[in-house]
Amino acid sequence: MTARVLVVDDLEPNVKLLEAKLRAEYFDVLGAFSGREAVERAKTDQPDIILLDVMMPGMDGFEACRIIKSTPETAHIPIVMVTALDQQADRVAGLKAGADDFLTKPVEDVALFARVRSLSRLKTMTDELRLRYATGKSLGVMGAIDLTDAGADGKARIFIIDDQADQVDRVRSLLAEKHEVSTESDPEVALSRAKTGDFDLVIVNMALEKMDPLRLCSTIRSFEETRLTPLLAIVRQGDTRRLVRALDIGVNDYLSRPVDRNELTARVATQIRRKRYVDQLRSKFEASLEMAVTDQLTGLFNRRYLASHLSGMFDRAFWTGRPLSLLILDIDHFKSINDTHGHDIGDKVIQEIAAKIRNSVRGIDLACRYGGEEFLVAMPDTDRHFAGIVAERLRQEIADHEVTLNSGRDSIKVTVSIGISSTEEGPKDDTGQRLIKRADEALYAAKSGGRNRVIMGAAA
Repeated sequence: MTARVLVVDDLEPNVKLLEAKLRAEYFDVLGAFSGREAVERAKTDQPDIILLDVMMPGMDGFEACRIIKSTPETAHIPIVMVTALDQQADRVAGLKAGADDFLTKPVEDVALFARVRSLSRLKTMTDELRLRYATGKSLGVMGAIDLTDAGADGKARIFIIDDQADQVDRVRSLLAEKHEVSTESDPEVALSRAKTGDFDLVIVNMALEKMDPLRLCSTIRSFEETRLTPLLAIVRQGDTRRLVRALDIGVNDYLSRPVDRNELTARVATQIRRKRYVDQLRSKFEASLEMAVTDQLTGLFNRRYLASHLSGMFDRAFWTGRPLSLLILDIDHFKSINDTHGHDIGDKVIQEIAAKIRNSVRGIDLACRYGGEEFLVAMPDTDRHFAGIVAERLRQEIADHEVTLNSGRDSIKVTVSIGISSTEEGPKDDTGQRLIKRADEALYAAKSGGRNRVIMGAAA
């Protein structure tokens, strides 16, 4: 995935060097040459991640980091300090200032790129939750919350997976005073406990002997129950290859052995703070918004939610330069289904197609019931070609599906027509409503052309 990276250093050659390396990896790069400029550009440009030098005249990196992390508009942006400072105290100071990582120069490129990708993925997920929160607040169905108060105080539930007894005892002793700490040495048992334990943080030793620790982390990340649970890896100093693999499969943060007490405390606090921040957004969204913006028949979002949320998705596509694609689906000959079988069967058809749509889209996509028998799917970071692949697969799955009637004694088949539009073909003054209009026109062409087909919208 690509990301917008803000590189901050008072020396222009350092900025240019990092910019060249990052652009070669297809990142979008911005530059800033002072701490104060970094604070301002973080607000105005909303980068996906900030690479921040420490030693700068005037406002140094520590102060800039504290300001960015204490400002509601920028508190969610990940910060990696990249500096020549190599003392443990400097690393801990950076983490306590709010940095998500502290890398000492010279930094291995492969490790830096892996860290940028890892934190960018995390921000993408957080941005979606923040956008949904903002949508609910604008609709008047969600009260205000302090997004900068992640509530790191209070005991968190921490789970340590490690088969090295000495290290387990040391890490547990360092954390037990402030948190509830559980441990497990058997990886198979650990998987079951992680899935059912409702932990705030899982710490995994990357030197496990009974199971590949990377596979263990990958499995934990794949469970629905632990998909958002932070993972902290303990790695051997200098084991870049394993660290990069760990970050790429979804590990959130890492510590090098031997474990330093202050660094452990700081990194654990950062992960718990972020976990509670995300939990706060999710719970507020789910509790306050569900009834107001979901369609009761299908459980998908309704048109009221779409009207507010799509504008935010469109603005994000505009600022990032990443495509936003729309699908509009319409059930073919739906009136005859109602006339022949009754409205209860019509409702069942709508519900089963809604389920197909829900199972075919990603977590960041927006699926809505757009009208009586119409559905809309908004797909961020998706070009028109990939949207077409998704649409065709969904059309085929629906066409192959049978809706059972009369307790399974009978069945009917239904088809859908789908129209697609994308910001890629839009004019410079494009809007969310124009995007919908182009998808609707493509849907009309699909219906007119014989139904049960996918039509790509023409360029505006």
